[in-house]
Amino acid sequence: MTPGTEIGSRTLGRMAIALPRLGIGCSNLGDRGRHMTQAETDLLVDAALGQNANYFDVAPYYGFGLAERRLGDALRRPGCGPAIVSTKVGRLLAPDAAVDTSQPRNGFHSSMPFRPEFDYSYDGVMRSHEASLQRLGLARIDILLVHDIGAFAHGPEHPRYLRQLFGGGFRALHELKRAGDIRAFGLGVNETAVCHEILNETELDCILLAGRYTLLEQQSLHLLDRCLKAGTSVIAGGPYNSGLLAGGTRRSGALRYDYGEAPQHILDRVRQIETLCDGYCVPIAAAALQFPLGHPAVASVLPGIGSAGRVAETVDLLNFPIPLEFWTDLRTRGLFSAATPPPTQECEGSHNRASPAWRSVKPNSGGEAE
Repeated sequence: MTPGTEIGSRTLGRMAIALPRLGIGCSNLGDRGRHMTQAETDLLVDAALGQNANYFDVAPYYGFGLAERRLGDALRRPGCGPAIVSTKVGRLLAPDAAVDTSQPRNGFHSSMPFRPEFDYSYDGVMRSHEASLQRLGLARIDILLVHDIGAFAHGPEHPRYLRQLFGGGFRALHELKRAGDIRAFGLGVNETAVCHEILNETELDCILLAGRYTLLEQQSLHLLDRCLKAGTSVIAGGPYNSGLLAGGTRRSGALRYDYGEAPQHILDRVRQIETLCDGYCVPIAAAALQFPLGHPAVASVLPGIGSAGRVAETVDLLNFPIPLEFWTDLRTRGLFSAATPPPTQECEGSHNRASPAWRSVKPNSGGEAE
């Protein structure tokens, strides 16, 4: 099958890279929240490639190298179809014999004895790229993303790390691209302010923006409009806002938003959306997954997926037929602004509302629905 045939594809900015509208966020491959096996990873990759969702995003930080190792081992198997891989720079992994691998660290239950250290310098980016190639076991990485730059991650240290990036990190990325070692580069962040800050100074091929352009919040609309004019594609990560839009407010367990406990005003907003979804028999997870793709700057939506079974369910949610009237009602009720473009149904297919995909996705303890 041709990649992207059933789920559709979009061109990544100015680059001749056709990204499937659905990508696979691979943080769970680093034992995020729960332990996985290589066999489970292989099944997940097979399921994704079988659905033409052949874009995988990973990072050294995910399981402190474990996610890259697992993804690479899965992709290098004989007969495995072609894939598009993005990973990240900005953290180097330093071996540390004092690390207690028996305890979860930053949410990862990884046995990898490494300590992440921020480094956005020329040397840091080059070393990170080389180390990722070794862990993945691949000859080339398609997209490199600068990971967690900005005040959201660094607070008062942000100006220092930004100087490091402009003082050498971007030069390294440009060199890697000119040499053909990567096809594109950009940012992988959870905030919009640093995106504007960097776009004021340099061109980017893409921005992986996690949790900031979703059914719940569209404060980043100005950034997306700017990216469209600049030819910078947006990859919409975290479409479920840490799982809140995957399961809604009616499921059991903790209700999380933006990696923390969901505040009351956010829960109230989700309940309004749930009520409207009920009226149209639309799963809230389907609406959340499709919403970011309404903006023409968005090339792909990237939920965290941690099992093979979730892949087919997620593709079904992506293709679930949602009437235009649903989006019009959301706008009328003030749940997104008149300037926000609604999605259109790009893919056709058979839809059985009785199947599990038509119910809200229930995120497990691994946090695979993001």
